[in-house]
Amino acid sequence: MKERQLGRNGFQISEIGLGCWQLGGDWGNKINKKQARQILDKAVTNGINFFDTADVYGDGRSEKLIGEFFKESKADVKIATKFGRSANVFPNNYSERALRDSVDASRKRLYKDCIDLLQLHCIPIEELKKGAIFNWLRTLKKEGKILHFGASVESVEQGLICLEQEGIQSLQVIYNIFRQKLTHELLPHAYEKGVGIIVRLPMASGLLSGKFTTQTQFAETDHRNFNRDGEAFNVGETFAGLPFQIGVQLSDELKTFCPENLSLAEMSLRWILDHKAVTTVIPGASSSKQVVQNSKASNLPSLSDQLMHRLEEFYHEKIHVNIRGIY
Repeated sequence: MKERQLGRNGFQISEIGLGCWQLGGDWGNKINKKQARQILDKAVTNGINFFDTADVYGDGRSEKLIGEFFKESKADVKIATKFGRSANVFPNNYSERALRDSVDASRKRLYKDCIDLLQLHCIPIEELKKGAIFNWLRTLKKEGKILHFGASVESVEQGLICLEQEGIQSLQVIYNIFRQKLTHELLPHAYEKGVGIIVRLPMASGLLSGKFTTQTQFAETDHRNFNRDGEAFNVGETFAGLPFQIGVQLSDELKTFCPENLSLAEMSLRWILDHKAVTTVIPGASSSKQVVQNSKASNLPSLSDQLMHRLEEFYHEKIHVNIRGIY
């Protein structure tokens, strides 16, 4: 597993990390404690040392499972968590007290005196513009409760606002072959400022695995069922904002672009890593097998310039017009 530095003067982390939303059991088939430990163990043994969670994933369950596992394993890893989407603050009740309480609760669940990376969790753009919340984060950093701070964002505009804040270490963004707007509008600015990029939803909620058909069904509790059109939260967090039927058709077309011996999933992960501004990619995994498959992307050969150009053209010609939601 290769590593990259998270922003200027940041820590080294694996190119492939692990997104841990699914460990909270908020959607889909709930992962039990034994399965969660198997997933975390397989991640470590395959060189993954960066784990992304949030206080609201399972109302703290994801953090607790991660904290208990690494308290026992003693593995040298970095853990990022988030603040800002719990019912007591979202969308317009943010305060320094609420932030402090959340951080203290996360520290306790993670068994960490100092959180490696605390990220704002897709908070409203109005709060980002006010700027006060960044002052609160800087204070927590000075106090030693967080080592670094960053922001998970939903749009280029939000990302650019965050980049103006002194001390921001990273941005977490939705970025994949289906969602390329960031390539020329946000990533260059982040790279120039020395801000790391953490990529979530690299597989577009599984569309880019190439395994779905237009008849694929999802559990009633799965966001790929109940949030297809943004009924519960930002539609971009589900299937990258594409209507499911169109997403499946586009995925099938993308399979014809794959180099010999590369699956659509492997090409999709490699495509992201071939952008120098990206620090790490955090696909989720509901099984140990998925962890192993995802981890291999770090050592795959880079895609050719010709293929990268073809994939960008495909995005502009067939994908972009179908993307919904803030972007």
